[in-house]
Amino acid sequence: MDEIKLTQFSHGAGCGCKIAPQILEQILQSNSSFPNDKKLLVGNSSKDDAAVYDLGNGTALISTTDFFMPIVDDATDFGKIASANAISDVYAMGGKPLLAVAILGWPVEKLPVGLAQKVLEGAREICLQAGIPLAGGHSIDSTEPIFGLAVTGIVNINNLKQNNTAKEGDYLFLTKPIGVGILATAQKRGLLSDKLLQLLTTQLTSLNSIGEQLGKLNSVTAITDVTGFGLLGHLIEMAEGSNLSAEIYYNKLPILDGATDFLKQRIVPDATYRNWNSYSTKVSFDKGVNVLEAFNLLPDPQTNGGLLIAVNSTKIEEVKERFTQNGLQNFIEPIGRFIRKEEKVILVRQ
Repeated sequence: MDEIKLTQFSHGAGCGCKIAPQILEQILQSNSSFPNDKKLLVGNSSKDDAAVYDLGNGTALISTTDFFMPIVDDATDFGKIASANAISDVYAMGGKPLLAVAILGWPVEKLPVGLAQKVLEGAREICLQAGIPLAGGHSIDSTEPIFGLAVTGIVNINNLKQNNTAKEGDYLFLTKPIGVGILATAQKRGLLSDKLLQLLTTQLTSLNSIGEQLGKLNSVTAITDVTGFGLLGHLIEMAEGSNLSAEIYYNKLPILDGATDFLKQRIVPDATYRNWNSYSTKVSFDKGVNVLEAFNLLPDPQTNGGLLIAVNSTKIEEVKERFTQNGLQNFIEPIGRFIRKEEKVILVRQ
């Protein structure tokens, strides 16, 4: 059982399994109308990380779900990664997770059920770290292994953070390096060293729990987490939702060790190209930017990626202090800034 490599039983990997943005837009189109529920604070009208419902007592309920196919071969790590990724949506709203239920699809005729049990053990471990119970779930016999969580959280309405509330002049911070999709693709091809696999796994299983703390800061104007659409896609959602454009300081971007080396070997996930095809017309590059490298890194699909945070330009020190308190001192330099709306949504600077 230990020799079974889960990634060989799935056509996708982690959040790289996401449906391409252009196709998703078509799927979500609808002529149906629903009653205007004033208690639904965040719903389908925005491209946010979770739904939020006003409980009427100054607090709101956060509801989200996320699931995907294996991004690593180890079953326990797969459970950890999928769980941390799902819980991240609550943190991205500035909220506190309360409980989770599991979503499991397992090809019972192809893979031992003991591996599925390990996936759930990994999920329980991450839920324990987040201080919540894994309280139930649902399972099906599927053609490929699938796992994730539906997570319920809570937030003081005054602390609620959305992805479409950034202001002109806000600085952008990112709490994890990019390059997950590249390293995951290298692993699936058997090219990732043990050292880089450990680095990748550590990042993938790391909770974005600082989001709950950032929700309490007025200096933080907007938050999202970076997942399958890459840094580029999720920043575009923030900028367009806020009716702004954004600059990226390319040379300031944190990048996972080994990612640029694998790019030289043309190791790139298919989802990168799908993302780029959806967003390319919205991006411009300054002279001097390594466009070929940026083309492969900016839309690289992340799984349980970092929080992308908009911060009032006059109050960035308190956010930097909070980063340092949470062991994120390597990410206290801004990676970009929101500017007034221009022809292009994203302007990539050196």
